[in-house]
Amino acid sequence: MTPVRIVFMGSPQPAVAVLDAVVEVATANGWAMVAAYTAPDKPEGRGRRLSSTPVRLRAEELGIPVCTPKRLTLLEEQERFRALNGDLVVLAAYGLLLPPPFLFEPRYGAVNVHPSLLPRHRGAAPVAAAILAGDTRTGVTIMAMNEGLDTGPLLASRDIPLVGDERTPALTERLFALGGEMLAEMLPRYVAGEVASRPQPEEGATYTARISKADGLIDWREPARMIERRVRAYDPWPGAAAVWEGRRVTITSAAVVPGEGDASPGEVWTRGEVVLVGTGNGALQLLRVKMEGRPEMDIAEFLRGRPAFSGARLEYR
Repeated sequence: MTPVRIVFMGSPQPAVAVLDAVVEVATANGWAMVAAYTAPDKPEGRGRRLSSTPVRLRAEELGIPVCTPKRLTLLEEQERFRALNGDLVVLAAYGLLLPPPFLFEPRYGAVNVHPSLLPRHRGAAPVAAAILAGDTRTGVTIMAMNEGLDTGPLLASRDIPLVGDERTPALTERLFALGGEMLAEMLPRYVAGEVASRPQPEEGATYTARISKADGLIDWREPARMIERRVRAYDPWPGAAAVWEGRRVTITSAAVVPGEGDASPGEVWTRGEVVLVGTGNGALQLLRVKMEGRPEMDIAEFLRGRPAFSGARLEYR
């Protein structure tokens, strides 16, 4: 049998676990890793030095040729892809929609590791969406890709419980590690034609938009439990933030205090070193914060340096 030629597509750190799993499967079966597609290098930090994605760094360690196109719709990029003679595309958090040649021309098509239980939380930010919704379970779906937004046939899924203290970075890492384990089990059977696909149901489908910086601004009229979810869901970016004295104060850790409903939304008050903010339902206890341009600190330290914060009224959208 001719070795399967695999093209991997991914960018952030969590996708590295999937890349490693695919490489392990390829090595065990005598398949070939012909390319790794990832986002282009971008300037970061004060020096604006170019920074490569974790997937690029790992692929280069493994000796896999790397492609970093800005767009896949260009004809020259599609011709470059065809020249790879790939049999299977495996995608995990790549960041660009795939045009038809990438989806349908490889012998085994394209499969995607998606960190939610599809059809729930289709789209760009499924992990944050699960936290924001207060879901008690989430998981990983592997699907055969089509031209829709996460609408392809389901190949495998596995769920995990959520306890209500999850934050986006750690949960994302956990889910993609699980997706790598699932791929390691599934890919040989998939290539052998032993994995049955099933259409996604439309019932229960939800969509998540790409997160913007504005999404992080807190509306203190929301219930405290919703704001606390935002703190965990929008870690580390854009952060759940309030505006005080014209500066952005990001709340990096908080807790819900039920039954504290006397203060108006956005009003700050203290009980010793306990700092509370009024919301639309209950109060939010601030535990750690980061003021714009300053390091993160616990709330007691923050309050000692800024006593005027007690009694302040935080702006909201």
